[in-house]
Amino acid sequence: MKIVLCVKQVPDTSDIKWTENNTIQREGLESIINPYDVYALESVLRLKNKYDVSITALTMGPAQAADVLRRTLAVGVDSAVLLSDKKFSGADTYATGKTIAKAISEKLSDYDLIVCGQFAVDGDTAQTGPSIANFLDIPQVTYVKEIIDYADGYLTVLRELDDHYEKIKVQLPALICVLKDTFEPVRATINGIIRAQKADIITYGIDDLGMEPADAGLKGSPTYVSRAFRAPQKNAECKFISDIEALVDVLKECGGTDE
Repeated sequence: MKIVLCVKQVPDTSDIKWTENNTIQREGLESIINPYDVYALESVLRLKNKYDVSITALTMGPAQAADVLRRTLAVGVDSAVLLSDKKFSGADTYATGKTIAKAISEKLSDYDLIVCGQFAVDGDTAQTGPSIANFLDIPQVTYVKEIIDYADGYLTVLRELDDHYEKIKVQLPALICVLKDTFEPVRATINGIIRAQKADIITYGIDDLGMEPADAGLKGSPTYVSRAFRAPQKNAECKFISDIEALVDVLKECGGTDE
């Protein structure tokens, strides 16, 4: 089975900076691997321990996003692909999903399974994974708590909902989005770190994918952030608001409205 693991480098939320288009400035920020993607990574490594599996990690971002890919290589991922181009910057979930789907269909088309984290902590939309599946026209299963089994071209997973679990059997190729779990993720060994540092990471730009600039990045994003701000850090305080005018005044103090 050939797996594409989609991971994301997210900024340290204590040091977020904004671009002139109100998107997150990612270059030069101290960044970490998205926490949900850590569990997606662990899920595919567990599959690799049980079955004949090869894993390609894929991410989109500036050149420094290669650091996240090397972390996956250090714990057992086989190869890594970086989508990096100035024309990809500022992408919303629609443009991101479209770009990643294009990369997979053009460069990794022999995949069986695509695995994503359910959420990204810098956006929290939970839409990138489903968007990739939509563009590739493949089945998807979200809110996956555990991969139970793989046999005869089908993957069996446990899906967590608000008040119950579902056991779902999905035919491959397919995409799944993984939740956090309680287990301790695998740690890299010294030999794994050395191997990761020596590994070649394949990098593709917009021309390599045959995409038009109007379909990627900020230009290809139908949503636009009109305003972004950091909520003031204050001690917790409970206020009882008696009328709408008072509520508007409080919101203005917090920077949440101009009207």
